[in-house]
Amino acid sequence: MDQTTLPRPEAETTTTAKPVILTGDRTTGPLHIGHYAGSLTNRLALQDSHRQFLLLADTQALTDNAHDIGKVRRNVLEVACDYLAVGIDPAKTTICLQSHLPALAELSMLYLNFVTVARLERNPTIKDEIRARGFGRDIPAGFLCYPAAQAADITAFKATVVPVGEDQAPLIEQCNEIARRVNATAGREVLPEAQALIPEAGRLPGIDGRAKMSKSGGNAITLSASEDEISQAVRAMFTDPDHLRVEDPGKVEGNVVFTYLDAFDAAKDEVAALKDHYRRGGLGDAVLKRRLEDILQALLAPIRARRAEVASDPAQVHRIIAEGTHVAREITEATKREVMDALGLFRL
Repeated sequence: MDQTTLPRPEAETTTTAKPVILTGDRTTGPLHIGHYAGSLTNRLALQDSHRQFLLLADTQALTDNAHDIGKVRRNVLEVACDYLAVGIDPAKTTICLQSHLPALAELSMLYLNFVTVARLERNPTIKDEIRARGFGRDIPAGFLCYPAAQAADITAFKATVVPVGEDQAPLIEQCNEIARRVNATAGREVLPEAQALIPEAGRLPGIDGRAKMSKSGGNAITLSASEDEISQAVRAMFTDPDHLRVEDPGKVEGNVVFTYLDAFDAAKDEVAALKDHYRRGGLGDAVLKRRLEDILQALLAPIRARRAEVASDPAQVHRIIAEGTHVAREITEATKREVMDALGLFRL
């Protein structure tokens, strides 16, 4: 990659006329097609019309990965490479590193005084994640306090739009609760409230039919997957276990192949006809899987090629992150000072 062709992110402030978006990903592994369908396409569409900040959430990744900090550190560059490979433009979208924005940690600590432990434990998203991870009562404090930390992330940039999955909407609601309490204490509006932007596609299941796609679970197709990996994953996809013969009627609901066709096949009328055919019988799984594989191969081939180009110059990726983080640090520090002054904290 030619360093001279990549413009430095503009050092704008949050007073820009464009609405501000804050989004990001935990740096726990490479991104997959679930991220592409659920969030990356939205980010690409909005980076021209919005002032977008993309957070490499390495601090948040530690809330359940403190035993493997090396994994979190390694995946900072991996996730950034995925961003650039799909078309995120660092001249339009500010890519920044969470752990190098000290105002976020300071605001998190401040916001914890505006929320109770009971309210944190009642958050539906946190309750579900605690159950899914089997923490019991051994909940890392950082994990339990994540809603306050996310409120700090969002409000520090004064974001008014936050693209999230439907399951994450309660976190945005709690962020707004904290913002309202801060504003009430300050006696004026210091922090704007944010709106959750929920994608139509929803969360894609894993190729095995489980509700969550994840690299660690071995049920994801990464954006950097090879042709063979894509082919193997599609062949292994969960369909209808009762569809034993081609002539048998098949079930579309819960059939991962159809779920993926709905997400990635642009020929919606043809997909609808295939569903009708499958339901009445006479359509084999192999036909559907070949169609899906062709679509995914065509989608991921240019992303994979671009990613290889980006990854060949890790120093340039590092520079993009460093420059974006510098811009983000100025903005988040200004918000932190404004909040502290509005609350009447002692100022040196």
